[in-house]
Amino acid sequence: MKSARLASVEADLHYLELAGDDLPLVFVHGLGCASSVDYAEVAGDRALADRPRLLLDLLGSGKSDRPNNFSYTIAGHARTVVEFLDALELEQVDLFGHSMGGSIAIAAAESAPGRIRSLLASEPNLDPGGGTFSRMVAGYSEADYVAFGQVEIAMRARQDGDSVWASTLEASASFAVHRSAVSLVAGSYPSWREILRSLPIPRTIIFGEKSLPDPDFEGLPQLGIQTLVVANAGHGMATENPAGLANAIDTALVSG
Repeated sequence: MKSARLASVEADLHYLELAGDDLPLVFVHGLGCASSVDYAEVAGDRALADRPRLLLDLLGSGKSDRPNNFSYTIAGHARTVVEFLDALELEQVDLFGHSMGGSIAIAAAESAPGRIRSLLASEPNLDPGGGTFSRMVAGYSEADYVAFGQVEIAMRARQDGDSVWASTLEASASFAVHRSAVSLVAGSYPSWREILRSLPIPRTIIFGEKSLPDPDFEGLPQLGIQTLVVANAGHGMATENPAGLANAIDTALVSG
């Protein structure tokens, strides 16, 4: 893996890089995940082989540092994504985010006009309230989550057959996961939905077939936001159908 120094927090953000000739495509993962694990197969698919691909592990996750002086909020993560682009001197990229990573990508696109050519997100958090997992994490106090909550949730994930996600959760800093979950549940003002609507760039929201019906699947296109479906997959589409997700990303980039 490679690393980029984030001067604002004196920490290193680690990432995988796959070579290509087009604009770089940056992957931002969800809560308790790591792009270096979740998106290795997606990014390696032949549908995306011509593009440079950068798989970020957010601070507190994967191989990246866990600085105590970082907020781990969605806005904070978004700032580190932009700082990462600065560190690599990337003038423009295509940006993909999943779930929490979708919210981060939306916030990063708003804060860096002109830097994001197109925005792609798979089942992002658009409104306050979070999702099932983030609400579960935020339901603990930070002290309890650090002491035993993350172990409990990872154990439950393994019992439910999701060993990949359990392993990336276990490798994450528990205090970082909790603070990010609290931020997701709290939401932002304006909301990520409102920011998404206002962005003057091509935008695509990707759904897993098993997550439908969803009112946004029909409603977002009326606002000029493309929606796509990954067959035979739900929220965890990166592991359930990596080739399908790679094809959806490629379709969005070509049409954008």
